[in-house]
Amino acid sequence: MSRSPDELGEITLPRSRYDELDREQLAILVPELLLTGHLIDRSGMAHAIGAFGRAGMTEVAIEEWRLASPIYTRRMRAALGITGDGVETIFKGFQLDIGAPPQFMDFRYTVRDHGHGEFNLAHCGALADVEPMGEDYVVGMCHHIEDPTFDATAWATNARARVRPVHRPPRVPADRTPVCAWTVEIDPDIDPIELPASARVLETSRAARVELAAIDPADPGRPDYAGPLLNDLRFGDFSRSALIRMADEVCLQQHLLTLGFRHAVEERADSVAALAIMRKQFAGIAGLTAERLRTALGLGDDLAALARVLRLHPALNPSAYVDLDLRTVESDAGEQVLHLRLGQDCGAIADGAWAQLLTADQLAPLDALVRGVNPRFHTRAGVVRDRTLSVEIALAAAPFREATEVAITRFSTGAAFTFTDRGAPLPLTVL
Repeated sequence: MSRSPDELGEITLPRSRYDELDREQLAILVPELLLTGHLIDRSGMAHAIGAFGRAGMTEVAIEEWRLASPIYTRRMRAALGITGDGVETIFKGFQLDIGAPPQFMDFRYTVRDHGHGEFNLAHCGALADVEPMGEDYVVGMCHHIEDPTFDATAWATNARARVRPVHRPPRVPADRTPVCAWTVEIDPDIDPIELPASARVLETSRAARVELAAIDPADPGRPDYAGPLLNDLRFGDFSRSALIRMADEVCLQQHLLTLGFRHAVEERADSVAALAIMRKQFAGIAGLTAERLRTALGLGDDLAALARVLRLHPALNPSAYVDLDLRTVESDAGEQVLHLRLGQDCGAIADGAWAQLLTADQLAPLDALVRGVNPRFHTRAGVVRDRTLSVEIALAAAPFREATEVAITRFSTGAAFTFTDRGAPLPLTVL
């Protein structure tokens, strides 16, 4: 059972690893985490297609988002004081969802009243990725996947909400903008959506229930997202403690989506094949995320930069969920190496999240991650002792070839996407 904010002071919570960043750095980090969370599917779905075909991949995508998004939407709403059960509240949830990272998925909102609104996408990075694959994939994403998953996300705010298309791809003409348009209606006279029992399997996960530190209301900057819906979020307007909480919550969104992916894959493959797909998904997004974090924060490519990226990487956060320790030491040969230690008694291991996929003899995802900082980094065989996985990371003499899984994920236009400052956000008043 979750605790109220007043009760949080009665327990000891681990210090967030994002607490080492200043407010400006955090304002850069949060949209990066939202974007890389979205790109998880660019890594995972390629391998789902290989294993289950296009139709099977579509089923996996529906299931993972339907499992994860209602849980993390409610978590973010509670964290940022987003109250209400109307269209405006649903749209606020979209703005802080890895399914709709800012600018890459350029949602534009209109609110008519409590129960009626619209949104359209001026730009859709997901469509830019899928259109070259052909109309069948476009229909799979924009019709088969979005219909049930939009409703599942809205369900977290109001079970009587319905998200319905006005128009959507395939685009006619081919360059049509906005690329799609949707209505959201809440009808008090219709029956609420009943999600199937299978859609609620993650509600008892540690990721769903983990406690995080409350936002400090005295911290300079905006402590919550109360008040009117804004046309855009400028993350620099939020307080440092609010941004830390956002970052930790977005990491949990990524873990929940991946747990949903794992559940869907394990229903369709034997345990050996499922683990192989999961490790490929992990490797692909881990490497690309490490590279984007290093670039976004202006880091170098030495051991200090690697340690910073590892501490901030969403696969290894939040600290209340993933037990991580990093130390730079001198090896017997006199070289500087980084010791990474993963405690095996944390929530991520219990849930079967990314950290659980790293074992003493299965370190390929970690190799992909560290080479996002420098292609010469490599791991040495891990050791499990006292319920801790210990891994040594060092520099090789020559760079390693980029992992195939990372190259597949780099196919996305999101790999090289850059954010821009759009200026001060404007409140969207009810028409």
